[in-house]
Amino acid sequence: MDSSKNRLTKKELRQIFLRYGVMTESAMSYEKMHGATWAYSYLPLGEKYYKNNPEAFKRLLTRHSVFYNTEPQTGQLVNGIVASLEEQIGMGNSEIGEDVPVTVKASLMGPLAGIGDSVMQGILIPTLLSIAMGLSKGGSSLGAIFYIIAYATIATTITIVAFKSGYKLGVSAVDKIIGENAKRITNMFTVLGIIVIGGLSASTIALSTKIAIPFGDKTKPLQEILDGFFPGLFPLLMVIFAWWLISVKRYSPTKVLLILSAVAAIGVLIHLF
Repeated sequence: MDSSKNRLTKKELRQIFLRYGVMTESAMSYEKMHGATWAYSYLPLGEKYYKNNPEAFKRLLTRHSVFYNTEPQTGQLVNGIVASLEEQIGMGNSEIGEDVPVTVKASLMGPLAGIGDSVMQGILIPTLLSIAMGLSKGGSSLGAIFYIIAYATIATTITIVAFKSGYKLGVSAVDKIIGENAKRITNMFTVLGIIVIGGLSASTIALSTKIAIPFGDKTKPLQEILDGFFPGLFPLLMVIFAWWLISVKRYSPTKVLLILSAVAAIGVLIHLF
């Protein structure tokens, strides 16, 4: 390596981290997704190592402008790994080719998307929202404040730890992320996310029937009978119905909300709910 070229400073690493973290989806397109943000994030590195080498600078931006898409918070792990690799390339390490960072990005964006979406969207967000909704009962603003502060704190911590871990591990992190252990972790988070969603559905969806059925010489509320052997049956059916609309019928979330609102309104009008 060229000993005259120093490693990235804390300030330069912070610039790469913040540019990717803040601007991840600021220039989205179906052709490149996060590609433009990657090129923008690595301008400080290009200015450091390739200021007097326009062709190398151009190759840096070109290879980081290709299609890339993953979960943004956990995706900082890839950013840290690539920063470490590009630093070595910029310092003249001939053992790492310019194609390696692109290969690493392509290899890791899928597995990290699975892990990241399971953790952030499947567990963290629903859990924090369920707590926030409980705190907001009666019109309190405490729930919204709690969610904003809690999510910002946890998400920021995850991004910082992910970036620093990726930068420290470098290319050795690839085997840890796309190996058999990663598949088990992804499956674990997927199952945990389903459990959390199921628990939230049962505890937050208030749906019951007003129908009364003959019970001997008297009538008895159907809801009371259902609760005796299957508590939360109607909330479960509503969740399954929403899943069917989204996954099978391919309806947008907006259409699903309108359909569910219509079902609820009709059910109230005919005294079903």
